[in-house]
Amino acid sequence: MKKKLVTSALPYANGYIHLGHLAGAYLPADIFVRYQRLKGEDVLYVCGSDEHGVAITIAAEKEGVSPQNIIDKYHNSNKDAFKKIGMSFDIYSRTSNKLHHNTAKEFFADFLKKGYLVKRESEQFFDKKANMFLPDRYVEGICPNCGSEGARGDQCDSCGAYYSQTELKNPISLVSKETPILKSTVHWYFRFQDFQDFLEDYISKNEKFWKDNVIQQTRSWLKAGLAERAITRDLEWGVDLTGIEGVSEEEALGKRLYVWFDAVLGYISATKEYFGDERWREWWQGEDTDYIAFIGKDNIVFHTLIFPAMLFGRRDSANKYILPSNVPAHEFLNLESQKFSKSKNWSIDLKDFVTEYPESNYIDTMRYALAMNFPETRDSDFTWKDFQARGNNELAAILGNFINRTLQFLNKNFEGKVPNLAGNYKDYLDTLNNYIENSKNDNLEENDRILLETIKLELYNVNRNWNTYRFRDGIVNIMNIARAANKYFNDEEPWKSIKDNSDKTAKSLFICCQLIRTLSILFAPIIPNTSSKIQSILNVDEEVGNNKKNGNNLWENSLKFELKSGHLINNPEILFPRIEDEFVEKEYSKLGSKTNKLESAVINNNEEKKIEGIIEFSDFMNVKLKASKIISAESVKKSDKLVKLQVDLGYEKRQIIAGIGKFYKCEDLVGKIIIIVANLKPAKLMGELSEGMLLAANYNDGLKLATFDGDVELGAEVR
Repeated sequence: MKKKLVTSALPYANGYIHLGHLAGAYLPADIFVRYQRLKGEDVLYVCGSDEHGVAITIAAEKEGVSPQNIIDKYHNSNKDAFKKIGMSFDIYSRTSNKLHHNTAKEFFADFLKKGYLVKRESEQFFDKKANMFLPDRYVEGICPNCGSEGARGDQCDSCGAYYSQTELKNPISLVSKETPILKSTVHWYFRFQDFQDFLEDYISKNEKFWKDNVIQQTRSWLKAGLAERAITRDLEWGVDLTGIEGVSEEEALGKRLYVWFDAVLGYISATKEYFGDERWREWWQGEDTDYIAFIGKDNIVFHTLIFPAMLFGRRDSANKYILPSNVPAHEFLNLESQKFSKSKNWSIDLKDFVTEYPESNYIDTMRYALAMNFPETRDSDFTWKDFQARGNNELAAILGNFINRTLQFLNKNFEGKVPNLAGNYKDYLDTLNNYIENSKNDNLEENDRILLETIKLELYNVNRNWNTYRFRDGIVNIMNIARAANKYFNDEEPWKSIKDNSDKTAKSLFICCQLIRTLSILFAPIIPNTSSKIQSILNVDEEVGNNKKNGNNLWENSLKFELKSGHLINNPEILFPRIEDEFVEKEYSKLGSKTNKLESAVINNNEEKKIEGIIEFSDFMNVKLKASKIISAESVKKSDKLVKLQVDLGYEKRQIIAGIGKFYKCEDLVGKIIIIVANLKPAKLMGELSEGMLLAANYNDGLKLATFDGDVELGAEVR
């Protein structure tokens, strides 16, 4: 059995984790880890805080405290919030500890000896007012490739181009807001280009198994050709170079390891810390280990190219580091159709949610709602209305409803005990188990056969989806089992059979009790607190809700009917109380302006009488209208009115099929900024996929597009 080493990107300790972060690199990893543990796999889940870099020092200066105060504040807060939301890290470490510093220095020293590092003098932007060299992310300007403003010092978010910070046009320091000067400095550079051939081969061997977004971004770097990357910076906070053979005291003065280099090594130092001895090598240097790195899309190349190059470069007779076998990166999660923004108060910090709503039903509903909106292949959106719908219409109405109605009936008719199989069903347990194992038994009743066949199929689909990191689809499969359980209860009609066929009723409730146990196990990776609560109600303890390794394959054994007849079950309780509209309105009102945005939706009684088909404000808020730019347009073949548009929402591009061909020429559409319905269910028109709808007004027997007459941020919500 192969070990499974799982890491999540180290969150930067200069701010609080928000829900977007959780959905990107942490919750999907936690679901995967819990799933593997239930299967009896040997799993190690490693994470921790990234605590170096100039962002830490700037935050410290703003708050008038030391960098250590800053990292302690955010490390401890985020660690606590992660624990409360149910993250099952084996260790949550930090890169400021001595063990990590020593590990990073070992890599630097080894690369220096092997010739992978070269010392060069270069010019970098220097902020005279702040008296500091500017790291890439602290200088912005005009992109040298596409001309977009607000391009970062190393990459343009608009066109995706990578470049040197000195290539920026009209650079501005984000520290002082002034124009920086060029100043010479000396740094060590990692000969990244020496690993081009190795990385080409590494990616080629994995591209069939990795996600498309990961391969595409990685391939774009390889295609452009790898180049030297600075491994040090002029900083006051981070891993220093003192005591490294080959680096003099004078050379080390004022130099720190660049945070991109030392951060990924935090996975290794955390593993060393966890074991406290040489057993860490079994996980990082053992051939029987699969290493899976969960990250967001902004960290892809660091884990598919840079970290693998570092691990490969470190290899020798004493160090045989393994490489990531998969890097399942997620795209970005938006909040109510807008990007998360602390400055605009458009964010939900994890610490705030778990503090205000520590109850298990809220915690698990949040885990479930986020998981069902994972940005697995494209950016996705979290809304409080969806949170409410997931809790009420799925967790409560499907899972909770089945458990409650089963146990209420059990208490009323069977003294709260798993029924005895009797009469024609005396030997039925063997019949059921035989069908579960081989699907061959002619003596199974039809409803029972349909139920078991559905469960087996859906469990197969869960395994297939989760082993390929399609978590949303796998959760749908599990919820389908809960749906099948409800259908079974309905089809068996125990409220009728109890009057004239008590043996059949006992059989039906016997199976329903077993199904509750099955669901408590299958839902455990997603809603671990509720799964533990269900097991407590069942009066069993199979460690489904914690992070312990079970040793046996409890996951596959969940299909087995292991609750014995006569087993006493505790009184049921409501697992998921209803989430009311007031909750949604309260949480939504916290976003953006501090004033109550819902007030703008209030219409007085006199006005209501004049408006036909009046709707509630919450109904309107379900429709997401976004500003979008048309970047290309072409006629749909065999249609005189349909036009295929490619539109840019700022955070993603989509295709929309619109019936405007009779009123607009394709070449006249390009460049227009329009309004689209962004959350419309995709549909096909004449064989072409349409991922939204544009707004237009009827005008003189024609159509006029709803457009903006000035500049507007793409993706901006239209209200």
